[in-house]
Formats: sequence, C-alpha cells, structure tokens
Amino acid sequence: MIDKAAQAGTKFELQCSINGGEKTIDAAPSTRLLTILRDDLALTGTKRSCEIGRCGACMVLIDGKAVNSCLTMAYQCTGSEITTIEGIAPSGIDPIQQAFLEEGGFQCGYCTPGMIISVKALLDEHPNPSDDEIAEALSGNICRCTGYGGIWRAVKRAIEGRRQAT
Repeated sequence: MIDKAAQAGTKFELQCSINGGEKTIDAAPSTRLLTILRDDLALTGTKRSCEIGRCGACMVLIDGKAVNSCLTMAYQCTGSEITTIEGIAPSGIDPIQQAFLEEGGFQCGYCTPGMIISVKALLDEHPNPSDDEIAEALSGNICRCTGYGGIWRAVKRAIEGRRQAT
C-alpha cells in the first residue's frame, strides 16, 4: 500500500537496514532502490544495466529474497533488510565469491554481483539444489561473456563447499 506522502508526490523517509547498518534516507516516492544504492550510498557493486528487470545485474537481497533493484521502488523497502554484494561478506570473501574466482565464473565481471546474489538466495533457501533449481535461480541473470560454464561450475563448487562446512 502506498502511503499518503507517496501519493502526494512529496519526499518520504526510507528507514531500512542496508548491509547490516540502519539507514534513513529522504527520497521521492518515484525513486528506485537501484538509484538510492548507487547514487546516494555509492554501493556501486549493484550494477545499472537494462533497467527493466531482464538482466539481473542489479540483483540485491531484500529480506533474504533476490530481487531486481531497478524494479523496486524505494518506498517498498521501508522496514526491510537489504543486502548488496558489498554486504554479503562484511569481514572478507563469501565462499560463493571464492567459488566464482576459483572456477572462472566471470569474465568482464559486470553480471557477477547479480549472479552471486542470486546464488546466495538459492543456497540459503535450498542448500542442496537440483540442477533445475539452479537453472531457475540463474534464469533472471544474463551473462554476455562466459557462456555460463564457469558460472555453473562455481555454483556446484559453492554447494560442495557449504556441504563440507556443515
């Protein structure tokens, strides 16, 4: 439901958690989450690309679910916990990131943050996903460089790494 400030077109106060820190940001109701992350907070790991929700480069976690930040209005995030690529491993490197490095799951790297966010959401919900579940989780992300072989191997390595860690 849109609040009265959003209906009136005035600024509203977005209060949420971003990468574990509480944030209060004044924004217009028409502001997209992607704009706040990149332009207001300088969290540039979240990429701006298609801006119509087809490429996955802007993927973030909102309350643990992978979403396209280019399609998410800022007012929809009030009270939410948002995690960007910068926040998935605050004290180092996430095992999923490490798997992408080890398996060459990137080339230019532009799609990589969105891919990693999508894989994290998948593995947090399904620690031992089927090939169909992996394909579905990655279906919202486009890579124009690698042909997906390294990405697929990285996902499999991340699954195995999590399995061995538990």
